[in-house]
Amino acid sequence: MTVLPAGDIADARGRPLHDLRISVTDRCNFRCVYCMPKEIFGRDFAFRERSELLSFEEIERLARISVTLGVTKLRLTGGEPLLRRGIAELVSMLAQLRTPQGAPVDLAMTTNGSALPKMAQSLKDAGLNRVTISLDSLDDAKFKAINDVNFPVARVLEAIEVAREVGLGPVKINTVLKRGVNDDEILKLAEHFRGTGAILRFIEYMDVGTTNGWKLDEVLPSAEVVSMINERWALEPAAKTEPGETANRWRYTDGAGEIGVISSVTNAFCGNCSRSRVSAEGQLYTCLFAGSGYDLRKLMRDGISDEDLARALAGHWRKRDDNYSELRAALTPGNRKRIEMSYIGG
Repeated sequence: MTVLPAGDIADARGRPLHDLRISVTDRCNFRCVYCMPKEIFGRDFAFRERSELLSFEEIERLARISVTLGVTKLRLTGGEPLLRRGIAELVSMLAQLRTPQGAPVDLAMTTNGSALPKMAQSLKDAGLNRVTISLDSLDDAKFKAINDVNFPVARVLEAIEVAREVGLGPVKINTVLKRGVNDDEILKLAEHFRGTGAILRFIEYMDVGTTNGWKLDEVLPSAEVVSMINERWALEPAAKTEPGETANRWRYTDGAGEIGVISSVTNAFCGNCSRSRVSAEGQLYTCLFAGSGYDLRKLMRDGISDEDLARALAGHWRKRDDNYSELRAALTPGNRKRIEMSYIGG
């Protein structure tokens, strides 16, 4: 095969492509009220057929070519990625990828943790570097109400512990904060994970998709979160680990670790966003808030060469001009189509 051209590509705003998030399934066993509410994703909801999903070979091909264009981080998402049969096999395939400079890619996964205790070791053995686990409450009744399938919080806490034990870390904990729902647990969550090596990240409730009933007054600004924690345990800002990182990091001055805040609503980070997303059936989205995608599955199944697929990916990224979060205040969410979170992951 002809060697593909290597090197970073930049979009219309000068942002490089460094991160590729790949959804491996549109299915999830939770029905979190801010992501897949039962009213929409009920028993009769039509999920994708297996034949519609990208095969592992197609996913590996897309990832391999993306790495030649500058991607250094791959993240597997869903839906719930651990529902995809044989997921460890895919991890093993992706773990073999190397950048043009010979470095391994950073391979991570975002999961609700429900199946992780029994799968963590096999995922680590296959080459997964780390996991991010969603946890929106430590209160069992509240957690069950949020996931809306009566799943106990103790089993997610077990998943976090098992992930740490097998070396899938540092484990990151994602907590979506919604005013009046779980904002009373901020200090409780911070205290629980202080000193454990896990990194707790508070995420502002976002208007991803159109089915979660998002309202601006339900958003708890990250600045309030940091102030609240700082009053209890002194914090100091920590430098971002790399350009394009979405979380602002804060370190406990007593050495008990760090927290992060992701402020897509109150402090948009569009200016240095380096992420692209591929849905489970192969649609490429260049923004979390996009309304339409670019059909990569059709290109591959029509027989496109690796060279032409690389050119198509590069050309699509170079045209990218997305900055939804910066424009949010000037837009009317109800009148703008947006893809659902469960469709392309976070």
